[in-house]
Amino acid sequence: MEQAKKVLKETKIFLKWVLIALLLGVVGGLVGSAFHILVDIATETRENNDFLIWLLPLGGLAIVFLYRFAHATKGVDTNRVIEAVDADNKSIPFVMAPLIFVSTVLTHLFGGSAGREGAALQIGGSIGYKIGKLLRLDKRDMHTIVMTGMSALFAALFGTPVAATFFAIEVVSVGVMHYAGLVPCIVSAFMSSFIAKAFGLHPVRFEGIAIPDVNIKFMGKALVLAVLCALLSVVFCVSLEKCEHLFKKVFKNPYVRIFVGGCVIVALTMLLGTHDYNGAGMNVIERALSGSARWEAFVLKLLFTVITVSAGFKGGEIVPTFFIGSTFGCVVAPLIGLDPSFGAALGFIALFCSVVNSPVASVILAVEVFGGEGILFFAAVCCISYMTSGYSGLYHSQRIVYSKYSEKYINIHTR
Repeated sequence: MEQAKKVLKETKIFLKWVLIALLLGVVGGLVGSAFHILVDIATETRENNDFLIWLLPLGGLAIVFLYRFAHATKGVDTNRVIEAVDADNKSIPFVMAPLIFVSTVLTHLFGGSAGREGAALQIGGSIGYKIGKLLRLDKRDMHTIVMTGMSALFAALFGTPVAATFFAIEVVSVGVMHYAGLVPCIVSAFMSSFIAKAFGLHPVRFEGIAIPDVNIKFMGKALVLAVLCALLSVVFCVSLEKCEHLFKKVFKNPYVRIFVGGCVIVALTMLLGTHDYNGAGMNVIERALSGSARWEAFVLKLLFTVITVSAGFKGGEIVPTFFIGSTFGCVVAPLIGLDPSFGAALGFIALFCSVVNSPVASVILAVEVFGGEGILFFAAVCCISYMTSGYSGLYHSQRIVYSKYSEKYINIHTR
């Protein structure tokens, strides 16, 4: 009898989370699809109207105004979402969702160098938290529903539901996976990606990568590239931290800060005579994965992204990370005897893994984006880049629970 009661109780919990996840998947799929479409429209509009780049400083002023008008000037970012999963006393204001939605579209419309995953995590976490409050979930369940919302929006934007699932449960606490979120995250991710497909949104997929035979020679070269990507990730993360600190120190007023940052991006764009480094840069990523990239592309994209984010523009750093990693890998690969397109794919995944400290999600992302043929290479570079990138990371609220180098509990935040 006791065993039957236990099974019944567990079944009720399972069904509860499936229903909640389906709800979040539908909401996340609809909101994520709308966001995806608007960002695409903003990008296409900017590409067809070069003069819009001149309005970037004014777009920045609008973003600051929106956040100050909503009284959301401190701690309303992706770190807040991660903290809400990791701590009982952290809430997520619902205003975060519309704010990051609109401000990210503005950033892409006027040519700021940013991605969209930061918006996905913030929108998803905010929606999940709000629904959790409406359903009167307890503190522990609130952690799970925030992860469920994160995975739903991530899957809707990128079309990688399995990677979205493992990213949501892995990114918060490095060394500890939140397996309680496994079922709700996978259900919401698949539902939202299904809805995104229904709207005609295609998942991120790249084909035609020349995968070499698995042998010691090629594997050794791939691991060299992984170490170089890990070092580059440290440069990227440290640059973001230092530049943001410098901007805030020199320009204490957020209006002045974002206006100056916008002006710098405009000046750099005019100086270079290209718009390759504005927006997300998916066209450049596609070229790199086809085997063509300029040697300076990864440096310039890093510079553009650091200035954009540090000045206060919104969006995220993951798609720029894909840009930096793929162009870096494409350029370096021939120097160490690898095919440029294969090097670009390795750099794409290795740099992502290094900056988010999520090796399992990174391997799954590689399979969903590039196919399973090169899984041994992708798994190896993820493991190596994860270990050799130290304790740096994009999200300062992310906790390193266990050491990367030994079975040791350290419980520190990334830096």
